[in-house]
Amino acid sequence: MLLLLAFLLGGCGNPADPVRLQGRAIGTTYSIVAYGLPDGLSQDDLHKGVDQVVADVNSVMSLFKSDSELSRFNAYRGEDWFPVSKELAAVVQEAKDVNRITGGAFDITIAPLVNLWGFGPDKRPEVVPTEAEIKAAMADVGSDLVEVRFDPPALKKLKPGITLDLAAIAKGHCVDAVSSWLKIRGVSGFMVEIGGEIRTSGQKPDNTPWRIAVEKPVSMERSVQALISLSGQSMATSGDYRNYFEIDGKRYSHIIDPSTGRPITHTLVSVSVVDETCSRADAFATGLTVLGPERGIALAKECNLSAFFIVKTPDGLTETATGDFPQHEKMN
Repeated sequence: MLLLLAFLLGGCGNPADPVRLQGRAIGTTYSIVAYGLPDGLSQDDLHKGVDQVVADVNSVMSLFKSDSELSRFNAYRGEDWFPVSKELAAVVQEAKDVNRITGGAFDITIAPLVNLWGFGPDKRPEVVPTEAEIKAAMADVGSDLVEVRFDPPALKKLKPGITLDLAAIAKGHCVDAVSSWLKIRGVSGFMVEIGGEIRTSGQKPDNTPWRIAVEKPVSMERSVQALISLSGQSMATSGDYRNYFEIDGKRYSHIIDPSTGRPITHTLVSVSVVDETCSRADAFATGLTVLGPERGIALAKECNLSAFFIVKTPDGLTETATGDFPQHEKMN
């Protein structure tokens, strides 16, 4: 659900040479750039450690692993408490909190609608669902239909058909988990990216912040809309212009509005959110995108969210920044 973000890195020289890692994570890819590895931590150790963190998150939150905690909870049809890890309970609670703040626009119980429209793990031919199919799927959508308990950690369905889709928060959570692992091991400066979601720590050796490029939200080209300066912050971006299908000349986005059961159709094409944690930035980026330009910008201002909105108009693209969104340089 997130956009391609480019990394503009500078500096050379022996102590300033970055360590670069790449791999697979949460159904997408990860990229890490790190400076200042402590003595005793080799690049190989770093790579193995990051891969283990990613594997652990996958074992909890993947929809593509039938034995993950999330998949087993989704398959469960009982109404008793289902034991889960503290990690999964915390992520679901955070998602419920963002659901409340966004008035239901961000909803992890949207899995039946995502699957119905062909954007889930069990993809099907690109067809437009019937009104009856949409109504039936919406009967099992609503974050208030799942409860969270922390002692001992467990989830509970209020309807047996409830299924969760953490795609719009799991990548951000994985970024946070990898970042925490790096900090604990004494890595002084780094940038972690998973599927376009980013967290930075410290600065580069030349004492400049990390420079992150937000992609221009157009489907026919890859170019930069703006450059963002980050230091010790997370950023997530949501947009509707990459993952979609067309039927009879009409485009259907992968971003579904829980209130209608249908893909969004407004003119807000990209939202980037900067926050202390990447999981929260990830969730709010999606929720604000669902809300659209007017309601999304209004909510961001009301809640003092640091967000960057790109809206399509007849004359091109317009930008609006809210809260304490970092300094950015427009590229077009």
